Amino acid sequence: MQGKVLPKRSATSEVYVGIDVCKDWLDIYLHPLGRQLRVANSKTGLRALKRQLADVTVALIVMEATGPYHRQAHRTLHAAGLAVCVINPLRARLFAEAAGALAKTDAIDARILAILGQSLLPEPTPPASESLQALQELIHARAAATAEATALTNRSKASHTAFLKTELKRRTKAIEGHVARLEAEIVQRIKADPALARRYAILLSIPGIGKVAAATMLVDLAELGRCSGKAAAALAGLAPIARDSGETAGPRHIKGGRARVRTALYMAAVAAARCNPDLAAFYKRLRAAGKKAKVALTAVMRKLVTLANTLVKEDRPWKPHHA
Repeated sequence: MQGKVLPKRSATSEVYVGIDVCKDWLDIYLHPLGRQLRVANSKTGLRALKRQLADVTVALIVMEATGPYHRQAHRTLHAAGLAVCVINPLRARLFAEAAGALAKTDAIDARILAILGQSLLPEPTPPASESLQALQELIHARAAATAEATALTNRSKASHTAFLKTELKRRTKAIEGHVARLEAEIVQRIKADPALARRYAILLSIPGIGKVAAATMLVDLAELGRCSGKAAAALAGLAPIARDSGETAGPRHIKGGRARVRTALYMAAVAAARCNPDLAAFYKRLRAAGKKAKVALTAVMRKLVTLANTLVKEDRPWKPHHA
């Protein structure tokens, strides 16, 4: 009705905070208050942000995963007793498009994240320990160095100039030494943490899972053992997604998930299809039933991740025959 005065919101109303993170600053939006601000992505800026949030009841803070740039804000706000959820940027973008927000700016992204928090109520994400984050950096650095060594080897095979081939081999040898040092440091850090060392040993006990796959699952699938087998498979991007409509039952395909884990599990599945008695028989049954090789390997990958999840949850190594 014209001239009607709307009641003011109580100071105790729950507020959802969206934070768009970049290297130098944080754009913040408080929903439904409509308050927007920007602070530096630093300790000083985070102190100013906590002062701004002190007079409101924060229900949830939502930010996107942005490599190393969101970690300080995530850790600081979590330590202050605030519920913080870190989500996949693709999820936020798809939500924005569904909400009709086609434009993309830092301020708009912060607002969308706050509205997403109120609408979807995602679970808070506790920050990983500093030791686990350091281990994650080392493992990702090893993967990048290995990819670089492979690219150099391929270039060397395609080269005909003797000088260039010598230079490429020298660089390849240097990178291989770098990879070996990274692997030694990774194993040393895992063994220095009793909890990680135990989970690492359980994963290594599964025929087919080697050191690289076990270490990758430790840091990039840290939920292993704390969720269901179906959830673990979904996190790895190995859950078949239904595509049904009306009377049409579409084919199931995997989608999304964590690519690094899936890559490590693919190599483990190739080995398991040969040396793991149960999974080798499972793979042969699928192939005999007419399944394509990659489809059968994907099924073996899903079996591996659910098996690893069960063993870590029950805190026991793999055995050929379990009661």
